[in-house]
This record gives sequence, C-alpha cells and structure tokens, in this order.
Amino acid sequence: MAGSTDLFSPVMSDALVILGSAGIVIPVFNRYRITPVIGFILVGLLVGPFGLGRHVFDHPWLSYITITDPDGLEVFAEFGIILLLFSIGLELSFGRLWQMRRMVFGLGSLELIVIGSSLTFILAAIGQGFVGAMALGLALALSSTALVLKITNAATPVGRAALSMLLFEDIALVPIIFLLGALAPHADNDSVGNLIHTLVWGSGAVIALLVFGRYLLPPLFAQAARTKSPELFLAASLLVVILAALATAATGLSPIVGALVAGLLIAETEYHSEVEQITEPFKGLALGVFLITIGMSIDLMVVWENLGSILVATVGVLLLKAVVTGVLLRLMGARRGTAAETGILMSSPSETTLIVLSAAASAQLIQQGTAQFWQIVTAIGLTVTPLLSMAGKMMARRVDGVDAPHQPAEDDDQPRTIIVGFGRVGRLVADMLAQHGRPYVAVDSDTDLVTEGRRRGYAVTFGDAGRGDAMLRMGAAHAAAVILTMDEPVTAQRIVRKLRVQFPDLPIIARARDVDHAAQLYRAGATHAVPETLESSLQLSEAVLVETGVAMGPVIASIHEKRDEFREMIMQQGGLSERPKLKSAGLGE
Repeated sequence: MAGSTDLFSPVMSDALVILGSAGIVIPVFNRYRITPVIGFILVGLLVGPFGLGRHVFDHPWLSYITITDPDGLEVFAEFGIILLLFSIGLELSFGRLWQMRRMVFGLGSLELIVIGSSLTFILAAIGQGFVGAMALGLALALSSTALVLKITNAATPVGRAALSMLLFEDIALVPIIFLLGALAPHADNDSVGNLIHTLVWGSGAVIALLVFGRYLLPPLFAQAARTKSPELFLAASLLVVILAALATAATGLSPIVGALVAGLLIAETEYHSEVEQITEPFKGLALGVFLITIGMSIDLMVVWENLGSILVATVGVLLLKAVVTGVLLRLMGARRGTAAETGILMSSPSETTLIVLSAAASAQLIQQGTAQFWQIVTAIGLTVTPLLSMAGKMMARRVDGVDAPHQPAEDDDQPRTIIVGFGRVGRLVADMLAQHGRPYVAVDSDTDLVTEGRRRGYAVTFGDAGRGDAMLRMGAAHAAAVILTMDEPVTAQRIVRKLRVQFPDLPIIARARDVDHAAQLYRAGATHAVPETLESSLQLSEAVLVETGVAMGPVIASIHEKRDEFREMIMQQGGLSERPKLKSAGLGE
C-alpha cells in the first residue's frame, strides 16, 4: 500500500502529466510543422490551477491529470533556461562573441534604453506613478530569450541581431533588479553598496570560471570521452553547467550568466558538438516545463473580465517594441526585411519580465493588481511569440519582395566538407582538401586522435557521428560533401543510410573494405564507395608483374580488365544503373 501511495504522490502525478504532455505535444505539433511552444503553453493553460485544476475539489480524479503543485515546477523551469543559455554559449565561442561586441553593447543597450524610456513616459502619461512606470517600462522592454532563440537560427542575420539584444538584456537583468530595490520606498542607503559588492564579486567569479575552466575542462571531458560512456559524458556536462551557475548565483549574479560562461568555455574545446547533442533532450524537456508554467499563470476568467484593456495593452506593447527595434536596426545598417522580421520577433515580453514585475511589486513600486494585470499581458505575449515569428517572416518577404535574393549571415562560410573518422586516412583527406583551398571539418569519437589532430592544427572535433542528429549539427545540411573514412563497416552503412534519407542530394563518399562492402554502401545510398583492398591489390599486382619481367602494356591492360570485372560486380550487387568509377589511387591506410 505504501508503494501505491508513493506512486500517486503529487510529485509523481505532476511528473506524469508533464511527460505525458511532452509525449503528445511534440509529435502532434511536429506532424503539422507547428512549433511545440504553443502546445506546451496550451497544456499549462489546460492542466493548471486556472484550467481543469479549479475543478479538482469537485472532481478529485482530475488531480491525476492536472498540476497539483505549480510552485514545485519553478526549479525545473529555471533549469530549462539555464540549459538554454548554456547551449547559446556552446554556439558562440569567445571569438564570435568578441566579434558581436558592437551589436551586443551598441544595439542591445540602445534597444533596452529607448523602449524602456518610451514605455515609461507612456505609462506615466496615463496615470501610473513615474517610479512604477519606469519599473514597468524596463520589465516590458525585455524580450524572451527562451522562445526567440528556440524559434530563430543564431547563424542568420535575424538570429544574430536578436541574440545581440537578448545577451545585453540578460546582462542588464541584475542591475535592473538592484535599481528597483534602491528605488523602493523602504530602501536604505546600502542598496548601491550591495550592487557594487555584487558586481565586484560576480566579476571575480566569472574571471575564476574563465581561468580554471580553460585548464580543467579539456582533461575532464577527455577522460569522460575515453570511457566511451554517454552517461558519464552527460554527467560531466551537467556538472559543469550546475557548478558554473551556482558560482555566479552565490555572488548575487543570475545563474544564467554562469551557464553562458560554461558554454563559452566548452565551445573552445573539441568536445562542444558532443556536449550540445547530449544535453539537447534535457534542455528541451526543461524548457517545456517552463512553457507549461507560463500557461498555468493565465487566468482566463480574469482575461475575460478585462479583455478590452488587456488586448489594448498587449497590442500596444507589441507594436511599440516592433517599431522601435526595427527602426534601430535600420539605423545600424540592417536591410529592411531583417529589421522588420527582427522587430516583430522581439516585440513580445520575456520570461524575465515576470521576475522584474515580482521584484517591482515586492519593492512596493507597483500594486499587486497592477503586477497581475501585466503578468497576464506578458503571458499572452509569450503565447503569441511563435505567431509573431511567422508574421515577421511574411512581413520580411513583403518588404523585400518575393524574389529578393538570400543574403547569408556575416559569418557564413563556403560549404565545408565533413570528414568522419580522423585516422591516417582522414588526415590525408584533410591535407588534400587544405592543399586545394577547400574548407573542411573532421569528427572522431577517439579523444586521443582528436587531441593530436588539434595539436597539429587540424579542424577536428570530438563526436559520435552515428548518434542522434550529430551530422546535422556538424552542418551536413549545407555541406559540400561527407567523406566516411573509418574502418567500421556496419557504422558506415548506418551513417550513409541515415544521411541519404535526411539529405537526398548530399554527395557521400565512403571508404569500403572490399567489393562486397562497397556494394552494401551503394545500396545504402553512397555516391561513391572506394574499396581499399581492391586498389591496393591491383597496385601490388602491377608492381610484381613489372618487376618479374612482364611488359608494361599487357600489365596495364590486364589491370584495367580486372578493374572492369570488379566494377561490373559492384554494379550488380549494389543495384546500380551503371558501373561505378574506380580510380587507380587507393584509399587504404
């Protein structure tokens, strides 16, 4: 009986509701190509205290399909945002962040100051006290890091502009919270001192993370990689994130600052792709919990009673932020389509808006009723963010014209060749590509090979190409070609088959052990399969025949004849419509 009671405890019941929601929302919304963001928010609305949860007392069985402890989910929601900022750091690296400094501190600061000031004066003009209006203006000026970066791609012009503003907003969150505390009616003279104390100790914590992380992380992940245990690798990744977040939180800074720094540090190592892939499911689930909590905060009864004023407030905030952001981007040289799409995408309030509103209410700068009103506006704004994204794309096409040429992001490179496996064969392929000016990136699951390759200056990273969407993260969607050089026949066939399904037009060149393996690779979808034993055997035969006195002409003719026999065999076994091209150069070790 005790086991039965534990099974249906509130915590277990809430966990089952969340996991069940994820199991329904993600596949259903993906089936119709709709972002699951909306689905999670609607689930929160349905199973929260203002949805079916309000009827639990009349119908106790509803407790099994509703969230009974909304406050207990907050820690998981915060963890989702921490993992999101960690993944952003993985995508950035210090070099790229330094390149973005003008956008982060230029565009980001302008956007926050102009929008915050505009909202402050508008709210003050309609009757809100000036200090309270400033608190509301700063809160509503923030945009959603969790949703915007989930929807857009940081490699595009829109994604880069949004990321720049969002990074500055995340940095500015701590000073905003302290500023509200200093403006509170009951504030003391220590508020400014506390702010300086936090910034000094916070800066020290960040510097310590940068110094120790640069030396400790590579050997930590190298040891985890040598074990070939995904579980240990995941544990090491989560340990780094949590410790970094706790370090900055202990000094008064936001834990997301520590998570971002941890991501930036790992991005400088050869393990960043594997870390990003292995933490993705946890980030997605935790982010889903956060979105469910947003949905649970919307009381439809209150919305209905104040429908007119809520709609006016929501539309007003969205419109003002979209216009100001778009104008600022145009002034900084962005093209019209990019400015329009980014402005609309960034127009909704943020999850951190809820934090600032709570801080303002606690400091008695605004009344609780006012805070609740704007919390509902914020929740509605977050709910419609995916719709704003679609509207932004349509507006960009309309502004630029249907036939406007695609303009890639500033850091878009020439399509790279992906080399899977970095033994002697992989290094030779990399050398030939580099000699002819062709960019490449290599991946291998042997940490010793990766470490040695990077020491010699090769562009190689750690990762398991056969797991999950690793090849997609390596850039297979835009790759010039993929070359499989590892001596693992089963793995090679699996990767070829998976790549061919995902990318029908991608050139795939694979190393084969023999004629039979080459035929299997062709059936799996390889563009070219090079059997190493065939070419090495033919070259050995050619050498020995010449050395034993056979004339060169007959030797070359017999070699070509034998190669044609093998080509015919591969064509028949591989189900090809024509014989494959086999060159005289081998691909052997």
